[in-house]
Amino acid sequence: MKAVVFHRHGGPEVLQYEDAPDPQVGPKDVLIRVKAASCNHNDVWARKGLPGMKFDLPHISGSDVSGEVIEVGSAVTGVRIGQKVLSHPVLSCRICEWCTSGQEYFCRQLKIWGFQTGPYDGGYAELARLPEVNVIPMPPNLSFEEAAAIPLVLLTAYHMLVSRARLCAGEDALIWGASSGIGHVGVQIAKIIGARVIAVAGTDEKCAKARALGADDVINYSTQDVVAEVRKLTNKKGVEVVFEHTGQATWERSIASMAWGGRLVICGNTTGFDAKTDLRFLFNKQLSLLGSHQGNKAEMVRGLKWVEGGKIKPTIDRTFALKDAAKAQEAMEAGQHFGKIVLKP
Repeated sequence: MKAVVFHRHGGPEVLQYEDAPDPQVGPKDVLIRVKAASCNHNDVWARKGLPGMKFDLPHISGSDVSGEVIEVGSAVTGVRIGQKVLSHPVLSCRICEWCTSGQEYFCRQLKIWGFQTGPYDGGYAELARLPEVNVIPMPPNLSFEEAAAIPLVLLTAYHMLVSRARLCAGEDALIWGASSGIGHVGVQIAKIIGARVIAVAGTDEKCAKARALGADDVINYSTQDVVAEVRKLTNKKGVEVVFEHTGQATWERSIASMAWGGRLVICGNTTGFDAKTDLRFLFNKQLSLLGSHQGNKAEMVRGLKWVEGGKIKPTIDRTFALKDAAKAQEAMEAGQHFGKIVLKP
């Protein structure tokens, strides 16, 4: 098969479109002919390398795919050849206390498929192998490109807003990075719940697109003071929930935008991890800071029901050929897109 592989860490130039061995299917595995894959920031983190984290090399990235099943292992019972499917990107042992209680995101053997590889390579390839438990039927109302754009961001945003922050109808929610893959899904989930959505993006065009997805109010962080605008929009109250994934560059403004007793939920740090917190705000306003990492399969399935019902629509900014994955990652790093960037073998 053809795949995009890197043999050393570095810039986009280390991504090579080359021949790679076809995946060998085990008894509980499913082999997918990839029709589309999407880009996530963890693809960039793996390519660059992260201090303290070991990546198997050579490495095939890609946590999100859609495609058709072309082979199943001898012990597979719930997936059939020819079925259209998408990936559930959380790999775990499935037998520990955490996994059997539905909290596989705490499993000590957890890996994000395509980010931490071995023995399962990621989806930047013509073929992808996954355990049966990590394969989910594709919503029939989606194209392959749309289906590949949704898994990781849907799972992450659902776990953040529904399970961790427990966002409620009538509350105010501040969604940072509303133009990103995870942000544009976060806007839609918060709206489904019945919250008042305040979306933050970096251009007027992106703000307009966020409003079209359901945001009640928008803030252009390039031209407006986010904290001042939040105070104005909430009559100085602040927001009950902050949806964070950018980290260092926005952290202090996030804290300052919170209502008394508010909750901040964070899943990443695309701008850096060394964030400053004024503890006086934390204890005096009785704020809650909530970390969030992935989610479980049940959350993924519940989120996909919203997708199938047309309540969440994956937004694709542009599509690249798989061989042009380096250009796709450059476009994602530049931050000029709205929604997801998709690769097609």
